[in-house]
This record gives sequence, structure tokens and C-alpha cells, in this order.
Amino acid sequence: MAVRFVTGNEGKVREARAYLEGLASVEQLEYDYTEVQSDSLEAIATHGAREAYEAVGNDEPVLVGDTGLFVDALGGFPGPYSAYVEDTVGVERLWRLVELEDDRRARFRTVLAFADENGTETFDGSLAGTIVPPRGEGGFGYDPIFEYNGQTLAEMDVEEKNAISHRGRALSTFAEWYAEYDE
Repeated sequence: MAVRFVTGNEGKVREARAYLEGLASVEQLEYDYTEVQSDSLEAIATHGAREAYEAVGNDEPVLVGDTGLFVDALGGFPGPYSAYVEDTVGVERLWRLVELEDDRRARFRTVLAFADENGTETFDGSLAGTIVPPRGEGGFGYDPIFEYNGQTLAEMDVEEKNAISHRGRALSTFAEWYAEYDE
């Protein structure tokens, strides 16, 4: 059986294929679902998964993910609005907001929503770290300011980052569930 991963990012598809190897084939599906405005990653991912599943013909399950960066000192901001904040405010300016804070703890969080004819299930993964001055040349988004075990995600190679990633943790939980999945 195939799982259609709704994303325009081939790297996310490769990561999903690695976690689901031997369980399911993963096909990339580019579908522009309506991203509802919500403070809940679960609500956003669930809505997107249901919409995508129904729009593409209800014949094979779909997987949708939503990710946010939650900064403790900012009350969880930018959270589900992370992509918008990155595009409008930028990573450097988010660092400057956090720079003056004593508490720079943060976490990346991903929620995956799996939709099929039986409904929708969600799977969560998170990675706790610290917001630091920008470092590193790799990664994307907030990776240069998010430090885990002394390195920013932008200082890690793809394999190191995928081994500890929030999305990888959500995919691992999903893969365990999917191994028992019976359509």
C-alpha cells in the first residue's frame, strides 16, 4: 500500500521513506490544501489531511505534517505561525527578540496527520533546544538559531539532523502505529 505524503519538499519525502521502509511505499503528493488559522498544530494538520484525502479521490491514505518553533520566553511564539514569521520578520529578528531573555529554551514540534476512509490519526514529535545567535551554513529556516547538544541544526549534516529531528520522531511514532494498521 502507498501513503501519499502531501508536501512540496522532497527531503521530507525521503525522510518518510526511510522510516516507512518495508511498511509502505511513500509517494509525494503536491496538493495545496487550505491551511486553517489555529493555535493548534493538530487542528491544522488534521484539516489539511482530511481535505487532501477527499480532494484526491479517497483511494489511498494521505499524510500531512505541520511544524512550529515554540519559544518558552515568548509564550510559545511563533508556534504554528513559524513559517509566516520567518517570511515576514525573519530568523535574525526572532533571535533579537529572544536575545535579551534569560530563558532561551525552545522546542520544534511536528504533528503528522494520517487520513483514510476510517478518519484521521495524529502523531507528535518534538525536539527541545535553546535559541542562540545564528551559526552554521546548513539546514533551512530557524536551524541557524536552534541549538541542540552544543550544535545548531545548521551546523549538523543531514544525517545527524534527521537522527534527532522532531519530524523523525513523529515519523517513528507513525511507523510504529502503521505497522499495526489494518485498513
